[in-house]
Amino acid sequence: MKPTHLTSHASAERKYHDSNMQAANFNLVPFTIAWEVTRACAFACKHCRADAIPRRDPLELTTAEARTLIDRLAAFGSPILVFTGGDPMMRRDLFELIAYATEKGLRCSLTPTATTLPTVERLRQAAGAGIRRVALSLDGPSTEVHDEFRQVPGSWERTMQILRNAGEVGLSVQVNTTVTTFNVDLLSEMVPFIEKVGAVQWSVFFLVPTGRAQAKWLISPKEHERVFNWLYDLSQRAPFDIKATAAPMYRRVAVERRRAESGGAGEVTFQGAGFQYADGLNRPRKGVNDGNGFLFISHTGEIMPSGFLPISAGNVRKVDVVETYRHHELFATLRNYDLLKGKCRICEYREFCGGQRGRAYGVTGDYMASDPSCVYLPAGVAA
Repeated sequence: MKPTHLTSHASAERKYHDSNMQAANFNLVPFTIAWEVTRACAFACKHCRADAIPRRDPLELTTAEARTLIDRLAAFGSPILVFTGGDPMMRRDLFELIAYATEKGLRCSLTPTATTLPTVERLRQAAGAGIRRVALSLDGPSTEVHDEFRQVPGSWERTMQILRNAGEVGLSVQVNTTVTTFNVDLLSEMVPFIEKVGAVQWSVFFLVPTGRAQAKWLISPKEHERVFNWLYDLSQRAPFDIKATAAPMYRRVAVERRRAESGGAGEVTFQGAGFQYADGLNRPRKGVNDGNGFLFISHTGEIMPSGFLPISAGNVRKVDVVETYRHHELFATLRNYDLLKGKCRICEYREFCGGQRGRAYGVTGDYMASDPSCVYLPAGVAA
């Protein structure tokens, strides 16, 4: 079902956020929290952000520590909490933690690896514990492309089956695809498979060189622009929502296209789609970026702006995660676009784009540098 627009409504009990997080002040409340509950994973994907390992790290948060973390995350209100990894299914207490987070009012989703672990019964358990959506990665339109990317034979077929099974047990499904030089010319061939599994969203990730991902696999700035425009065209007719992840520059393209469609009449400004889904994991109305509406917790409790910007602002075992997100210098800097450098600083689109901070860091070593994958030249910047 195509998601529909809804107007957000304020909650008197929750001063800084409403039920859809549409009016959230990202200085105070993240829209999405990704929690890497384990780094263990049976796969060895070429682009793995986590640089996953075969077995669980003995320094992972314990069940008791994880429950304490959930208590503090609930102090933010009701952000989306993504149980991710590694492969989160490799934690034996996973469903206990999901149920506890749900009880505390967090809106939970799950990103398992396409192994034999996400059985139909376990998917039912996930739904019963409170998971609203399951997201799996599909990086090619065929076994040859996807399986080579994931380094595991049979993973394409298993991914498709798990997505179908998740839908059959009542979970909404999301497909994640990472765009690289390996598959950029095959994206259009992916569309029938996104439709086939009844996905509510296609989250198209644009590679960030961190973990195992290498900068040489980045598509060029011109190719980014071409894919952004193709995604915009697709969004006008697709039966699923399309989200460009780790690519805030897509917001500029959307503004420019809307302006062109309106004949340039009036000012067109970016507002996120604000889609409402039946699973309640709705899209924000303003752009989320690393440390600015987004928070990442590592398997050992490190507090980071995102999994693509692996710089720690402290550990949940020693500092308060709420205070860290709100006041730590790292997060405050990322939210202050006056501190951006290069063309990002003078760009007229910076307030709703801001460039991908993880990519800037991965390529240049400076997380406030200009996003090297952006082709746009603001006024005053020589071509």
